[in-house]
Amino acid sequence: MPAVLRGIKVINNWAGTNYLYIMQISQIIQELERFAPGSYQESYDNAGLLCGEAIWQCSGVVVALDATEAVIEEAVMKGCNLVVAHHPIVFSGLKKITGKNYVEKTLIRAIKNNVAIFAIHTNLDNVMEGVNGKIASLLGLVNQAVLLPKAGMLKKMYCFVPDGHLDAVRDALFAAGGGQIGQYSECSFEAQGRGTFKPGEGTMPFSGTYGVRHNASEIRLELIYPAYLETALVRALKQSHPYEEVAFDLVQLTNEHPRVGSGICGNLPEEMAENDFLELLKSIFKVPVVKHSPLLGRPVKKVALCGGAGSFMVSRALQLKVDAYITADMKYHEYFDANGSLLIADVGHFESEQFTVDLLYDILAKKFPTFAVFKTGVLTNPVNYYI
Repeated sequence: MPAVLRGIKVINNWAGTNYLYIMQISQIIQELERFAPGSYQESYDNAGLLCGEAIWQCSGVVVALDATEAVIEEAVMKGCNLVVAHHPIVFSGLKKITGKNYVEKTLIRAIKNNVAIFAIHTNLDNVMEGVNGKIASLLGLVNQAVLLPKAGMLKKMYCFVPDGHLDAVRDALFAAGGGQIGQYSECSFEAQGRGTFKPGEGTMPFSGTYGVRHNASEIRLELIYPAYLETALVRALKQSHPYEEVAFDLVQLTNEHPRVGSGICGNLPEEMAENDFLELLKSIFKVPVVKHSPLLGRPVKKVALCGGAGSFMVSRALQLKVDAYITADMKYHEYFDANGSLLIADVGHFESEQFTVDLLYDILAKKFPTFAVFKTGVLTNPVNYYI
C-alpha cells in the first residue's frame, strides 16, 4: 500500500463497490480527549494540537513520549503525518522559529513535511487510568485511589420536568455522561413540586394557554456531571425535554473529583522489605540505579507514585502515611522532606513515564484496530548513566 494511503480503511458499500474511508486528525484527537479531556490539563500546560490542522486527512500515527526531530523523521519514513506525544514540544511562548534549538528544529521539520504534532500531557497524568494508573498496574497496586484529587472539575444540573417525561429526560442526561459519582453511574435525585408560567405572544406552550398563568405539576431533577461535558448535557436536556423553553440551573461544585487528579496511591499485594522493593523498581523501570532517601528499616506496603516531576506531592504522601513514594526529578534538599517517615524513590523522568507510549498505542489501537498506529522506535531519553 502506498505510504500516502497507509492507515486509510477500505470499506465495501451496499452495492459492492470499494471506497476509501478517510480518517481525519480530528477523529484521533477526539478519541484521545475522550480518554483524557483537554480541560483536565494544568493551567501552566500546553497540551493539544501544536502543529498542523485537525481537518487534515491522517495517513498514520506515531506515538512517543517526546516529539523530537528524530521522531518527526521516523513519522515521515513510515508515511505518517501525525505524532502524538506526551510532552508538548512547545511549552512556553515562541517568538521566532529559526532552528537555533531542538524545539525550533523539530517544528521546522514537522512543518516542512506536513506532520501534525499533538500533545496529551497533564490531562493524561490527571485521569486515573492514565500515566500513573499504568505505572500502578505494573506495580500490581490494589485499592488504587487518586493521590491528590482535583477540585472544580464537577458541576450540578438542576432541571424541572413535567410529569410523565422524567424517564426520557433522565435517560438522555445519563447517556450524555451525567450522573457519574466515582464508580457509581446513573446517580440522580428527584423531588415533586409545582411550577408556574404564563405563555407570551408567539409561544407554542407544551401546556397552558397564551396570556394565562399556568400551574403545572413538575419534578425537580438534579445530577452531577464533569464540567467538560456541559455542552453535551445541555443539548441532551433540550432535545429530550417537552418544553419550548427549558428551565435549568448549572452550578459549579467545590467537590473533589475522585477519579481526576495527580498521582496514584495503593497497596502492594504483599509487604516487601525496602531492599526488595528497590530491586523491584529497578526491574520494572529498567534502570541501573534508583536514587532514594535514607532507608527506614521497615517493610513497604502502602505506596504512592507520580510519573514525571512529582516532588510537589511529598507532603501529600506524608499526609496519607504511605511507606514509599515513587517519582522523579527530586532535588537534593527535597529528600530531607521525607523526614524519616517515608521512603522517596526517584527512578528518573523518562523511566517513570516510558510506559505512556504503550498506553497511547493501546488507546488508539483499540478504537482504530485497522488504522496505522506505531510506537516510536526512537529513544528520546536525554539522560544517560555511566556504570
